[in-house]
Amino acid sequence: MLKITRYPKEAEWATLLRRPTKDATTLNATVASVLSDVRQRGDEAVREYEEKFDKVHLDSLLVSEQEMQDAEGQISDELKNALTLAHRNIHTFHASQRFEGKLCSVAPGVTCWQKAIPIERVGLYIPGGTAPLFSTVLMLATPARIAGCKEIVLCTPPNREGKVNPAILVAARIAGVNRIFKIGGVQAIGAMAYGTESVPKVYKIFGPGNQYVMCAKQQVSLHDVAIDMPAGPSEVEVIADASANPAFVAADLLSQAEHGVDSQVLLVTNNEELIAKVEAEVKRQLAELPRKEIAAQALENSNIILLGDDEEMIRLTNQYAPEHLIIETSNCRELAERVVNAGSVFIGHLTPESAGDYASGTNHTLPTNGYALAYNGVNLDSFQRKVTFQELTAEGLQSIGQAVMTMAASEQLDAHKRAMELRMGTLPQPSHEGRE
Repeated sequence: MLKITRYPKEAEWATLLRRPTKDATTLNATVASVLSDVRQRGDEAVREYEEKFDKVHLDSLLVSEQEMQDAEGQISDELKNALTLAHRNIHTFHASQRFEGKLCSVAPGVTCWQKAIPIERVGLYIPGGTAPLFSTVLMLATPARIAGCKEIVLCTPPNREGKVNPAILVAARIAGVNRIFKIGGVQAIGAMAYGTESVPKVYKIFGPGNQYVMCAKQQVSLHDVAIDMPAGPSEVEVIADASANPAFVAADLLSQAEHGVDSQVLLVTNNEELIAKVEAEVKRQLAELPRKEIAAQALENSNIILLGDDEEMIRLTNQYAPEHLIIETSNCRELAERVVNAGSVFIGHLTPESAGDYASGTNHTLPTNGYALAYNGVNLDSFQRKVTFQELTAEGLQSIGQAVMTMAASEQLDAHKRAMELRMGTLPQPSHEGRE
């Protein structure tokens, strides 16, 4: 169960906030071997790894149109309506992020501007296994479509009958995915990074996965393709005070713990009495969960930390930089304003993390493992590049030409200087008429 630490000194915080770690030596070697094989042998290697890891023989890696149509009848109307509602909210929020570039006259005759240009082809990885994340399809494909990506490719592992979870297929159709492939794990990342006979090479890969998938994404990002962000196991921190509902707090901790055995949950509070109440609720609710064994193991990586006041709670939170931060206090808005390091913040007693995971409209693909110190979650900008433009007129040459030549000469880059000097030489020379 959760470990409890009362009033730790600030020097002890780093140890308390340490994430679970694993020796990645063998992992890196295994992943590199699979990626190399996929790069060299393409579809043949992918099919072999599907047989080895997903226990399925595939004649075609591509999900057919018939399979897409069949999926529509394999999920309930209730789930379909929920997917539609979530898609609408995700679309609304991400559409509000559209960038409008402005012409900027930086000097007489010198105009600069930015333009948001979509990444032409993106790849989405959607885990299957014990919890097929059809919600992630909406979170990734929806902003990709708004951004204007020409091609959205999705890879997800099939079951042993060679079928993809129908909710994933329906979500993909709702969000506008172009092609779906029945490929999981490292081989899926390799196929999208390098391209195969069936799978096109993409320019950026998005999506969560297990440690093998995350390792594969990081390896291909070194040379071959961009990725959304580095990531580790999922995590949540809850800040709570005497006003918090212990049942809500326990449910929030468990909703994160059930993700996987390597997830981490953290309760930070300034109220001693709340701790015992939350512990009792965690124990009661855990017993009712279908994934209680997974959640129980995750709780072994987790902590309850009792601190003296709001100031300490916020300092510790900004040091931890949680992926998800839930603030269940009487002054939640005030504390939220002081948060500088977090992936996504959930404010107030009525705002569970699950709202953002599914349907509030914000994106649930977020930085973990402390990367929120420097990275943000997926948003519309993730699917675009900001290209800068500039244009000089003759007046512009007069405005900045001499400064450019002086700086280039000082850096001993004579060709740079000459490129400007030649143009400056074409300008009309000042008239000397009328001078003695």
